[in-house]
Amino acid sequence: MRRERGGDGVLRAGRARISPDGYAGTGPGEWPGSGPAHGPAPARRIRGLPSHGLPDPIAPVAETAAFPSAQRRFLRRERGATGAGSTGARLPHRPGREDRSVRTSADPARLRRVAVIAGVVGMLAGIAGSWIPSFWGDEAASIMSASRTWPELWRMLQTVDGVHGAYYAFLHVWIGLFGASEFSVRLPSAIAAGFLAAGTAVLAGRFGGPRLALASGLVAALLPRTAVMAAEARSYAIGSAIAVWLTVLLLALLQRRRPWWLWAAYAAGTAAAIYVFLYLALLLVVHGVFVLVFHRRVLWRWLAGAAAGVLLALPIVLVAAAERNQIGFLAYRDYITPLNVLALQWFDPATAWPCLALIALGAIAALRARRRDPGGFRLSALALLWLVLPTAAVLIESTLIAPMYTVRYLSFCTPAAAILVAMGMLTAAGWIARCTPLAAATATGILLAVVLAAFVPNLLVLRGPYAKDGSDWRAAAGYLHAHAKRGDAVVYDDRPKDSEKPRLITAIHRADVAGLGDPALLASFRTQPGLWDRTRPNDALTAADLTPEVWALERGPDPEHSPDVRHLESLGYRILSSHRINVTTVLHLER
Repeated sequence: MRRERGGDGVLRAGRARISPDGYAGTGPGEWPGSGPAHGPAPARRIRGLPSHGLPDPIAPVAETAAFPSAQRRFLRRERGATGAGSTGARLPHRPGREDRSVRTSADPARLRRVAVIAGVVGMLAGIAGSWIPSFWGDEAASIMSASRTWPELWRMLQTVDGVHGAYYAFLHVWIGLFGASEFSVRLPSAIAAGFLAAGTAVLAGRFGGPRLALASGLVAALLPRTAVMAAEARSYAIGSAIAVWLTVLLLALLQRRRPWWLWAAYAAGTAAAIYVFLYLALLLVVHGVFVLVFHRRVLWRWLAGAAAGVLLALPIVLVAAAERNQIGFLAYRDYITPLNVLALQWFDPATAWPCLALIALGAIAALRARRRDPGGFRLSALALLWLVLPTAAVLIESTLIAPMYTVRYLSFCTPAAAILVAMGMLTAAGWIARCTPLAAATATGILLAVVLAAFVPNLLVLRGPYAKDGSDWRAAAGYLHAHAKRGDAVVYDDRPKDSEKPRLITAIHRADVAGLGDPALLASFRTQPGLWDRTRPNDALTAADLTPEVWALERGPDPEHSPDVRHLESLGYRILSSHRINVTTVLHLER
């Protein structure tokens, strides 16, 4: 029998049709080279097929209805594997040949175009307005860490934030090249959001068609959680992009026997992901369960690659264990709520419940069609595992060991949420097409436009000047720059927690406050092993420490009667003006 390799790389029996006895030929009673000139074709059994006789996998259902149940089950499996329009029976899979469950169903060139479109949209959505919101506490920590010299950064990482060392090192180089403006330090996250959207499209396209790939990529580009990550100087967007492309690499490794160096790349990617953000180690749980359930034949190879990656990442794991008290503040935050866990991890309040309904719809439809569409079922299973297992693991650890949950830490599950929302949209579009004159593609386009439009209001809110926890430091620094005279002393409210103190403007907006006095400062953060400046209490300041004119930056509802202002009044100062920005009030006092 002549075996030919199809366009998708799968060995097929030429144009063979399988007889009920397991024999094949190019036509009824024919064989290549047979015919009037050559005589009848010798019947040859396809090796590996059961000998009791099998139905033709491409025959109409009516022609095979009389076959026994075992043969009909074989027929359903073969139809599901070969897909519509197959020209022949797929030979039984052996290790080393392409795995039909993860073969790309879309044209590779078309899938690349879809991925590029999704990636560009994701990057542009991340860049748009990213320079408008003021920095907030977490971003201040990034900038203050990255702006240190290499020796200063190394010293700090040995005492605090060692788990973020890889990102801080990258940002140190980036700031040296492009500066530390809001636009500059957030740009890497916007670029990463583009890679996240492109990777989501590629991942969906490996199981579904280009329509699902495009819908998944665009949803991932504009999903509320992506909108947050894409305009923030933290590692979440970069980690999420690594997560989706590491999953794409895993599927390529499952598709057929691959050279050892690709498994080595998987191990290296796993280690890099953990160095970028420790919680990405939970992605291995998702990959492991998926391989165990659907691809057990390569389980040992996956275990070897995953173990190598964890071994390479062991230093950062040990650092995290030593710094576990750094997230002790989570014990005092009520973050584990149904709203956070079910909705706000990926969506905003306005779109959360419709998106969850689409996720449920897509998952149920994939389960019901698991025989007819095994690829869709496996994609749905992978996305659900990705969405559920990391969250469940963090919640269990938070309950039994120590609090470690906040919605930002599970941002790397965003691609899974986008894929499931897109699958729900395509399912709903199919129903609409059956009930209305609209074509399925038209219905999909309408639903996609509606969902993406629903994400836009949240995107606009996230690009407001005070979008990040109400922070208004840039405006406060700008007000001081415009009104304070060189040499004037500034008293910064020391009541808030370190990441909310107004004095952080001296580190992230140095040019605006250059030349102004800071009487409470004892030692700059650059000289400290920790993140922040070392200061003395404001109530320890004396008149000799201050200048005739003083500016006070206060955070709170009643700044004119704050402890700082009362202390300054006891030293003979009086308020000349008070300017409220958002959460910060700038007061001008004179003695």
